[in-house]
Amino acid sequence: MLKRIAVKDVRMGMFITELCGSWMEHPFFKTKFLLEDKEDLNSLLKSGIKEVWINTTKGLDTDEIVPGKTLSDIERETEQMLREAMRAKRTEKTTMDEEVRLAQKVCSKSKAAVISMFNDARMGKAVEVAQAKELVEEISDSVLRQPHALISLARLKNADEYTYMHSVAVCALMIALARQLNLDEDLVRESGLAGLLHDLGKIGIPNKILNKPGKLTDEEFNTIKSHPEIGANILMDNPLVSPMVLDVVLHHHEKVDGSGYPHRLTGDTISLFAKMGAVCDVYDAITSNRPYKKGWSPAESIRKMAEWSKGHFDEAVFQAFVKTVGIYPTGSLVRLESGRLGVVTEQSETSLLTPKVKVFFSAKLKTPILQETLDLSMLIGKDKIIGRESPEDWGFRNLDELWMA
Repeated sequence: MLKRIAVKDVRMGMFITELCGSWMEHPFFKTKFLLEDKEDLNSLLKSGIKEVWINTTKGLDTDEIVPGKTLSDIERETEQMLREAMRAKRTEKTTMDEEVRLAQKVCSKSKAAVISMFNDARMGKAVEVAQAKELVEEISDSVLRQPHALISLARLKNADEYTYMHSVAVCALMIALARQLNLDEDLVRESGLAGLLHDLGKIGIPNKILNKPGKLTDEEFNTIKSHPEIGANILMDNPLVSPMVLDVVLHHHEKVDGSGYPHRLTGDTISLFAKMGAVCDVYDAITSNRPYKKGWSPAESIRKMAEWSKGHFDEAVFQAFVKTVGIYPTGSLVRLESGRLGVVTEQSETSLLTPKVKVFFSAKLKTPILQETLDLSMLIGKDKIIGRESPEDWGFRNLDELWMA
């Protein structure tokens, strides 16, 4: 049986099957292991992780007096949280197909610009913030026309370009989230600039640590955690960088329960914009392939983040983020009530539960079917999404080609 328990209740001999948090927030390379080493237990207790999943069939169970939650308990809680995030979305100005073509050009230009900006910073040159703001304008225009196109494209990055395209993706996510929160357009653009610059401090982290394919040592993990302060120091004296942007650069790894870094801020001591940065940063990080881990699917990532949200994210900000990207974000593999599998291609204007889905496979017959795009908002009472599916479980590859086609 799978059971989620507090880290303080973990004992030697338990089989850890998942650490509840982003893999970038802890020093463990493997997330499934039998706890036999006291050093691993001590590292776990000091890691800032609050909860873990254990498998009681492969290791020790908890005592009766120790509270734990089963998988069904967590499923019910997570579904309730996601239901609370539902409401209608506003009209978008272009179709997904149209904006994908435009957004591809914006992504290519943005990647080159961010690489140049990071290289300048490495050589000690001042960051060209005016040029960065022009880039934010182009990203903002694309997000305004159709937010899911550029956000979804920016997710499709290889490990070598992760740092640069991650900055572009977080910029786009911050812009979309700021509009979902009905912020003033000036603040929308400042949010985008904060997203573009939030990881600038990684230029001070050796690539052999950033791209290490194995477990980080405690010293290496502490080095990684220095990047917010490095970034803030680089931008500190730039007159074109606002206090809000600096705040996001410095505090996008803070958590509402105080377990984040660098200053272990809690609750309302973390600004709205830093809370936004935390959500956007984690979503793009866990949906992206890294040298040491394959990214989760968009829908699975939203579900995982919903599980962590009480201690990691501000609840209101996270719910707004779900409304921004969807419960089933573009690129998600889903199962329909009719038994067909499909990829979400576009969000609905009326409900988070009724996106457009391109069906291509029969789960019952386990065979491909004629591809067809269904608008689930037009099929209410006839067909609907009944769950998320893992592409790996089905052996599917290159699903992104379906929503981009």
